[in-house]
Amino acid sequence: MIVYTTKGGKYFSVAESFKNDSSNLRGVYVNLTNRCNNDCAFCLRDKKVMSAEKSLWLESEPSADEVKAELNAVPVDLVKEVVFCGFGEPTIRLDVLTELLQYVKATNPQISTRLNTNGLGNLEHGRDISPEFKNILDVMSISLNAATAERYLQITRSKFGLQAYDAMFDFADKMKNVVPKVVMTIVDKVTPPDEIEQCKKICAAHDLTLRIRPYEDS
Repeated sequence: MIVYTTKGGKYFSVAESFKNDSSNLRGVYVNLTNRCNNDCAFCLRDKKVMSAEKSLWLESEPSADEVKAELNAVPVDLVKEVVFCGFGEPTIRLDVLTELLQYVKATNPQISTRLNTNGLGNLEHGRDISPEFKNILDVMSISLNAATAERYLQITRSKFGLQAYDAMFDFADKMKNVVPKVVMTIVDKVTPPDEIEQCKKICAAHDLTLRIRPYEDS
């Protein structure tokens, strides 16, 4: 699925969601790619069993026009937020991502836009990409995952190695100057309580909001 909604840990196409329960459409998700520069030990790509018709695994990456066509079919009066997440890392497809963010804001400026990312876009592209999100992104959610660079690498198995952790925070700090809200997230069942407390202190030092999100395993 490219454009979908979620409820109770299950995924639905927009058409199915609208037919069965339009309240699902408060949030619409856009899946841009399977590719990722991390290989997280707890990732749903390896854990979640999905039926073929409801799978988030893409047979091919959608073009910007294909995504726009699906978004155009969404009853926008029922949508409060469009979230770019992907079954991989959305910033890998930066040009398509920013084109679609611009499209949502141009066609439906009342709808909030959010990007779920691992925060490694600058490493991926070898430059500071934060200015490209100005005026088109309302919320950026970055997966923190750990309280130290060593622990982060152990969990994420990032292709960038130990430098990934500091680069993620550097990106988050830059994005605070561009995006109204930047949130760091950790997963409850993956992160021990003492490490959660460490993460809270680290985020406070960076003046970043920390959200503890539930782990989805089914």
